Amino acid sequence: MNTVQAGGGRRYTGHAHFWERALSRRQFLGTSALATGLALGADLWMPAVAQAAAPFVAPQPIPGGIVVGGTLFHVFLPGHAAEPSTITDFHGMIGVAHVSGAGTGINTTTGEQQRLTFDVDNRFMKGTYVGVDGQTHVGTFGFV
Repeated sequence: MNTVQAGGGRRYTGHAHFWERALSRRQFLGTSALATGLALGADLWMPAVAQAAAPFVAPQPIPGGIVVGGTLFHVFLPGHAAEPSTITDFHGMIGVAHVSGAGTGINTTTGEQQRLTFDVDNRFMKGTYVGVDGQTHVGTFGFV
């Protein structure tokens, strides 16, 4: 055994190489925070299997909507006082994201560039609804 000068002027009697492997307070706190974050966030990076809890029953669509190519779609475009849901008799959360913008498309063979626009309407609905069977159900729906 050796006597080694420890932090703060104290003497430590033990193996000489102990202080070579000891963590500083900063290293200990950083490592502890990382390990805690990994443990608490494990559900976020571990894949989950989605399974239906019961047989799916389709919801009643909203009346009206927009006609595209002769087909009626039971949805209204986002806007002031527009119906955000696509489900009738729905009670729950609705999220809407309407994103539009522009970009440049490049033909990788010819190098030709073309200005392009995009317009995306994403929605989700999570809650209770009356299905086509007339019964109340719980579900989560996405619209892209």
